[in-house]
Order: sequence, then structure tokens, then C-alpha cells
Amino acid sequence: MVMNGLDATFAALADPTRRAILARLRGGEATVSELAAPFAMSQPAVSKHLKVLERAGLISRGRDAQRRPCRLEPGPLREAVDWLATYRAFWEDRYQNLDALLEELKGISDERDGDE
Repeated sequence: MVMNGLDATFAALADPTRRAILARLRGGEATVSELAAPFAMSQPAVSKHLKVLERAGLISRGRDAQRRPCRLEPGPLREAVDWLATYRAFWEDRYQNLDALLEELKGISDERDGDE
């Protein structure tokens, strides 16, 4: 299955462990063992999550002597935010329509209360 960048980003973000790893990397780069520490899973299991994040372009791994620090790559997240933003206008319009309807219904209700 071939995924485009946006598909890979959302697939990677679908897992809570991967989201937690990204949240940790917001604070700066970290090694696999540092990233694995808060989780009740093995380092190989964390490495699998890191591979998914790396394939999606959400993280990169460097080389520093014996260390292989991971760092957050925000580009794909920006693409996801931009894509989601197209729907923000849609939902804002829907909410404005709902507000207008509620105001209209409130006015009808107020009129009925005044007739009594």
C-alpha cells in the first residue's frame, strides 16, 4: 500500500504511543532509550513506533558518536494542520448557521411568551 505524506502522517498520529513520543520530542532530541523509558514496552517495540514516525517524516535520526538521537521534524505536521484548516471554515459556517437558527427560535419563543 503506497501512502502519500498526509496519509502517512495521519496513520502515524493514529497511535497514542507515537503521539506521546512526538510530544516528548517537542522538548528536544532524545535517544531511543530515553523515549522508551516512560512506556511499559521493550526498546524494540519503541523502535518500531519510531520507524513509523520516521517513514512519515515526523522524526529524523542523527548520529552523535554512539548515540542516535531522534528529533522532531515539524513539516508534515504543518501539512496536516493546513489540510485540517480547510475544514475549519466549513465548521465555522455551520456553527454560525446554527447560532442564527437558535436566535430565530428564541425570537419566536419570546413572541409566544409575550402573547400570553
